[in-house]
Amino acid sequence: MNDGCLFLIPTPIGNYDDITIRSLDTLKKIDILLCEDTRETGKLLAHYGIKKKLVSCHEYNEEKMIDKVLSMLDEHLLIGLVTDQGTPIISDPGYKIVEAISKTKYKVISLPGTTAFVPALTLSALPPQPFLFYGFLNAKAGKQKTELEKLKFYPFTIIFYESPHRIMNTLRNMLEIFGDRRVCLVRELTKKYETVYHLKISELLKLDSLKGEMVLVVEGNQNLNSFEEMSIIDHVNIYVQDGMKLNDAMKKVASERGVSKSIIYKEYNKEK
Repeated sequence: MNDGCLFLIPTPIGNYDDITIRSLDTLKKIDILLCEDTRETGKLLAHYGIKKKLVSCHEYNEEKMIDKVLSMLDEHLLIGLVTDQGTPIISDPGYKIVEAISKTKYKVISLPGTTAFVPALTLSALPPQPFLFYGFLNAKAGKQKTELEKLKFYPFTIIFYESPHRIMNTLRNMLEIFGDRRVCLVRELTKKYETVYHLKISELLKLDSLKGEMVLVVEGNQNLNSFEEMSIIDHVNIYVQDGMKLNDAMKKVASERGVSKSIIYKEYNKEK
């Protein structure tokens, strides 16, 4: 008898030929397939001649599905999880279920495969590392601007997902907060009408309406040799949010600003 296991299975983001042999083999052997949209997944499986029991699992019911998934694993079932396109959990559902399973004896196996941000980054002609994958910005203008303010001093390439009805507003907010940076906009990646734009933000704003699924790759801040506009707190937080320990971040900021660490420490902690 098999031990229960959850497989995270990437699916094509447009071109069905992009699915891996391992993903197809896994889809054939699992007992149950959790999917974001049963209709979308049904089309994919029909294309490959695969029949499976499909169970809806999306952002609105994922938390309620946790107990059901754990019960399936108790029955030694092999479970697959897919989203409509791409790799599960990357700006898609699945995280809460994986988190719950990680606290049990059961395994989660994540298969490598298609995801939109990697090919967008590699064809962007912007520095490929380090990079920050941010995903979707908040849809509300005020909250989106707050997010962008927190990102404006990051020196590395930043990758966003965006929808066609929001892209122009997002670009206008970026121009206001980031300035006129180089960007690469990739639309309809892997599909028939795939289009790549290597432009500045202001130039993208001059284009006619943009349609389709989009990945926006944005140049990092290239003016970090001058810290006049950046607060000490923001400067320290750049490195903390990049994974550096607070003490090390303070030392780095002190060195970059040519002041003692005690000054950085005092300024960073004065409001706490």
